[in-house]
Amino acid sequence: GGLLRDGPDYFEIAPETVWMPGPGEDFIANGFHHQFKKLGEETGKAFVAHGVGFNLGGVCADPERRQRWLTAMRMSHQIFDFQWYTDHLGLTVPNGEEFLLPIGLPYTHESARVVADSLASMQTIVPDVGLENSVFYFHLGDPLAEPEWIARCIAAPNTHLLLDLHNVYTTALNVGYDPREYIDRMPLDRVIEIHMSGGSWSDPGWLKSQKLVRLDSHDEAIPEEVWALFEQVLPRCPALRGVTLERMEGTLAEPDVERLTEELHRLRRTVELTHAR
Repeated sequence: GGLLRDGPDYFEIAPETVWMPGPGEDFIANGFHHQFKKLGEETGKAFVAHGVGFNLGGVCADPERRQRWLTAMRMSHQIFDFQWYTDHLGLTVPNGEEFLLPIGLPYTHESARVVADSLASMQTIVPDVGLENSVFYFHLGDPLAEPEWIARCIAAPNTHLLLDLHNVYTTALNVGYDPREYIDRMPLDRVIEIHMSGGSWSDPGWLKSQKLVRLDSHDEAIPEEVWALFEQVLPRCPALRGVTLERMEGTLAEPDVERLTEELHRLRRTVELTHAR
């Protein structure tokens, strides 16, 4: 519709949504490549990629899996000419078991080197790559030590940070730190993209204690607290190339479209006002 075609300046693709297992071991295109490519051609807008399952934090004990992913990444890049390619920080294949969402890593020099090596393998296909600060529900260290560790992960040239502000907000609520202190420790000069989204709270019945946990579920409006973080951090990101509004498929009813449109316009106005100062 009009919002999809006229609202964004670029489109962000989750690469795993355009692949499917082929008859052998490799991934093959599932048909969405054609639809997205047509959208790009009709609108003249560029694409960026944001994955979740490359396993940035995993030691490459299964080189065949890594090669399958790189082959699929190359196939998609040849079609979409991604301006940059990011993936979620974390471990998605511990001991050969595939996890849907990444789990956290210890903040060590060894784990930072593993992440850096994974990003370097991605750079053989897309020159500009990066990682996103994720939401974790348990931490292998002080969460406020993560920013310094992330800086070590992305110390190489053309490796960047995708700063997800709702992820920062979510972790701050669940863990109890000040999100501004976390952001202050981040390597903001490496931010290539900012993610903005909303979320919701868990069902009390999920945990025996009935404790509520904030979820990065992309199913609600952006909280005002996240807007405040955005306004504070935006002038401090000199290498920023894009701001992405995230909303999970299947969570948008007709009454939500107007609010989503307003959020997109508010993002654009905030960026324009910041650059005008």
